[in-house]
Amino acid sequence: MKLTMHGWWTVVHGFVLGAVFLVVFAAGLLELLTLRHDSLTPEFGQAFRRVKTRVWTMAVVVWLMAITGTYVSYPWYRAPSPDSPKSKLLAVPDLAHWHTFGMEWKEHLTWASPILATVAGFIVTYYGAELAARNDLRRAAITFFVLAFAASLVGGILGVFIYKAAPIL
Repeated sequence: MKLTMHGWWTVVHGFVLGAVFLVVFAAGLLELLTLRHDSLTPEFGQAFRRVKTRVWTMAVVVWLMAITGTYVSYPWYRAPSPDSPKSKLLAVPDLAHWHTFGMEWKEHLTWASPILATVAGFIVTYYGAELAARNDLRRAAITFFVLAFAASLVGGILGVFIYKAAPIL
């Protein structure tokens, strides 16, 4: 199989950044869930640096995903030519909902993900070791972190279905 530049950017956007995003989310969530008051030991500084690194890495990766999706892949999708994926979807009544519903949701919902991930990173950075002692702060960071993942997951699933219906080649 030979990939065009459009195909390579789709691979980078969805598979490379998507895979890193999934791994970093799992690692970051595990770190946040295991952060407890009794973990305030001399080794806590190193453990907390891991928490910050993983949370901020997810935020950076999800920003990269949103930016490459919006400014690299999306212009090819919505090109005004009759061969563009958007035109192909709208030309077939049974597939038009992938644009009118799926892409509209994908465009708007996925931009919530980097914002939510950044909020989680800010909470972790600003409150620091206090997260281990205060369950409310830790729960807030976890909530924003999981919401960022959920928003990106919905966008990713919609992206896969839209790509299957009308690939960007």
